[in-house]
Amino acid sequence: MSSNEPDGNGADAGLPPPPPPPPIPPNVVPIQAELEQAPEIVKKKVVRVPIARRGLASKGQKISLLTNHFKVNVTNIEGHFFHYSVALSYEDGRPVDGKGVGRKVIDKVHETYNSELAGKDFAYDGEKSLFTVGPLPRNKLEFTVVLEDITSNRNNGNCSPDGHGSPNNGDRKRMKRPYRSKSFKVEISFAAKIPMQAIASALRGQESENFQEAIRVLDIILRQNASKQGCLLVRQSFFHNDPNSCTDVGGGVLGCRGFHSSFRTTQSGLSLNIDVSTTMIIQPGPVVDFLIANQNVRDPFSLDWTKAKRTLKNLRIKASPSNAEYKITGLSEKPCKEQTFTLKQKGGSDEDCIEITVYDYFVKHRNIELRYSSDLPCINVGKPKRPTFIPVELCSLVSLQRYTKALSTFQRASLVEKSRQKPQERMRVLSDSLRRNKYDAEPMLRSCGIAINSSFIQVEGRVLPAPKLKVGNGEDFFPRNGRWNFNNKKLAQPTKIERWAVVNFSARCDTRGLVRDLIKCGDMKGIAIEAPFDVFEENPQFRRAPPMVRVEKMFEEVQSKLPGQPQFLLCLLPERKNSDLYGPWKKKNLAEFGIVTQCIAPTRVNDQYLTNVLLKINAKLGGLNSLLAVEHSPSIPMVSKVPTIILGMDVSHGSPGQSDIPSIAAVVSSRQWPLISRYRAAVRTQSPKVEMIDSLYKRISETEDDGIMRELLLDFYTSSGKRKPDQIIIFRDGVSESQFNQVLNVELDQIIQSCKFLDENWNPKFVVIVAQKNHHTKFFQPGSPDNVPPGTIIDNKICHPRNNDFYLCAHAGMIGTTRPTHYHVLLDEVGFSADDLQELVHSLSYVYQRSTTAISVVAPVCYAHLAATQIGQFIKFEDTSETTSSDGGLTSAGAVPVPQLPRLQEKVCNSMFFC
Repeated sequence: MSSNEPDGNGADAGLPPPPPPPPIPPNVVPIQAELEQAPEIVKKKVVRVPIARRGLASKGQKISLLTNHFKVNVTNIEGHFFHYSVALSYEDGRPVDGKGVGRKVIDKVHETYNSELAGKDFAYDGEKSLFTVGPLPRNKLEFTVVLEDITSNRNNGNCSPDGHGSPNNGDRKRMKRPYRSKSFKVEISFAAKIPMQAIASALRGQESENFQEAIRVLDIILRQNASKQGCLLVRQSFFHNDPNSCTDVGGGVLGCRGFHSSFRTTQSGLSLNIDVSTTMIIQPGPVVDFLIANQNVRDPFSLDWTKAKRTLKNLRIKASPSNAEYKITGLSEKPCKEQTFTLKQKGGSDEDCIEITVYDYFVKHRNIELRYSSDLPCINVGKPKRPTFIPVELCSLVSLQRYTKALSTFQRASLVEKSRQKPQERMRVLSDSLRRNKYDAEPMLRSCGIAINSSFIQVEGRVLPAPKLKVGNGEDFFPRNGRWNFNNKKLAQPTKIERWAVVNFSARCDTRGLVRDLIKCGDMKGIAIEAPFDVFEENPQFRRAPPMVRVEKMFEEVQSKLPGQPQFLLCLLPERKNSDLYGPWKKKNLAEFGIVTQCIAPTRVNDQYLTNVLLKINAKLGGLNSLLAVEHSPSIPMVSKVPTIILGMDVSHGSPGQSDIPSIAAVVSSRQWPLISRYRAAVRTQSPKVEMIDSLYKRISETEDDGIMRELLLDFYTSSGKRKPDQIIIFRDGVSESQFNQVLNVELDQIIQSCKFLDENWNPKFVVIVAQKNHHTKFFQPGSPDNVPPGTIIDNKICHPRNNDFYLCAHAGMIGTTRPTHYHVLLDEVGFSADDLQELVHSLSYVYQRSTTAISVVAPVCYAHLAATQIGQFIKFEDTSETTSSDGGLTSAGAVPVPQLPRLQEKVCNSMFFC
């Protein structure tokens, strides 16, 4: 695989083909001139690509499984796809920008000019690319088509560009005029030729740009097939307009269940991966009903219309009685019975105009009864200069409109609960979907000689035994079914809690009883907890104050009473999950005072609850709850013999609608080698939506590097007996296959620079592993209602034909269908055997200090995620997302400066504060 070829299989499948010259990012200054004088710089830069698989592993008990991949046979490998660019314009030469019109226009071209197109079928992506099997008669074709009744709707509603049912066409007769038809000019010009042979080459492990394109064509054929059935398309997923597949998650939002489908190259050939997928849509029906649900109020008169205006903008509605479809552009300034417009009189000249209210126009001129709209704003569907108002009760939201804002905690919980499916049910739904889509009848697939098998591919997995753990008093412990407990056991390294206090932010709770039970529970686990210095109850007069003020006042109270700084504060919060006190409280403790703190929202307090809380407190204060036996004895292959640091890296972004919230990069690192159960974190902000971490190495002067890596490497050195790590094992979360090369060439380069800056002669060996959770491969036990057992690993048949990847289900899936983690080994300079590396990854799923279970992804990645989330609460931005456009944080003045995070105090910065 040459260095300039894209890797992976079609993670960018939804994008148009790249233009020949790569575009220069806006923040890059060209450095061409300098390079010409120093060609040796260019030669030295080696581009790293993901390593090839070195062999299969064999440890573990064999298990036969099914997977949601379906075998694809390709017979026409001699053929070619021809790629054409599509340019659509109106008669007057303006380009067409409306979404959804493209497909209608191209369908019309196909229908009208069939003979000029030699009867060829198209695969059209809905935008600028069109593909055929074999060439069209000419390299450039131009057509004109007329479309009646332009609507960009999926459900064939009628919408007109100007719209009826609006005051601007008061004359009913004018409706008959055929101005609703429009002419379009279509240019189809040859762009490229893609050999289908590229698919065969990719299956032999030789991927090329042609292969990416060929797979993209196949994906587009499936998308087009779904689009013709009136589906909503979201990247590689499609959603039918079927009320039975929607479930209400609250706030006027529905979870809509659909299907994901993508072609994958695997060790056993081409496969089609089909999975159940869920997206959020706006509750269709009367606009008022949606707003009442969205704002959780009782009636339309209690609505906050400023908020409603933001929520409704750009949504599509149908207006009764004409059934015309429009896009909402805003709301009227005044209520319906006061908002006026100018109405031309029938048959009169321009002078014969009257001012009339929207209410009177609809009630008196159109004879439409309005029950409750008179005092509410009207929906505006017109242009800024020329508004068109419709009373709100005549407007209904059309179905399948995506909801892209962040879900609340409660909506998310409801969604998870309602959308999970047991393995057997999921298999049945997938089989039905494959049958229903009748891919065998799809003409484009037939002309490429593609046949999709309807049975789940069978794979062989292996179940790795759980690693042995050490708990208190040197006791050995064997987890069963991915879990263990501390009943009648002591923690491996318990701490002491001496100088501490409780603060209570008005939580209803028997505080004294809680403290008594906590001390008793701690004693059973080996944690010596002294009586707290005091319990500080919040002064009732501050209960309604803003969160920052409440935290400030509580701290003043604590400082005035305590003799010195406490080692630990237990904080009781009044509500679970989304307390707005959490961020300010954590920031105050960790960044300003360096105090370890644990927040709880005590609702059902029992022994199990208190044990879980103590596991977190013990880890934060520097204890260890359990550790691996191989860590204790140190005997981890390749890791225990040579100083080795393990890193977990993750970037968390704001929700899709929020473009101006900085992304947060977190890196955690192991400390006190040869342990691999203790970690610390470094967290920084970066530009919104940027996935590559840009502050791993940050040189601010000749002698200073303020980057993340320096901080972590120095801590490893001091905590591991003044040893530098000779091996650096990196687990990177959250990157797609199209970004693997950047991880290897951008992020890894920064890490190497950081090492060199500390010591020019230091050459540690690197291992880089990407962990992916948001993929669509699932495994099933044939004939069993259960999920696959914990420790199940798969590295054959459906893995990559060349690269070194494997799937691992380390945890016991209790609800729904287990989602395996897909690990990709991009680099291994240490030279692990396949078995040793898989065993290490499996073991790292057992060192998570917050729970007594194996977790689904290695602990360092989980910790990075927790650290990013917790510190992200420090800069809990006002939710400006709904008023700004999603422009990637750029304004007309250029990039918005990213607010920096406060650094944590020395006393806590090396702790597991994120536990």
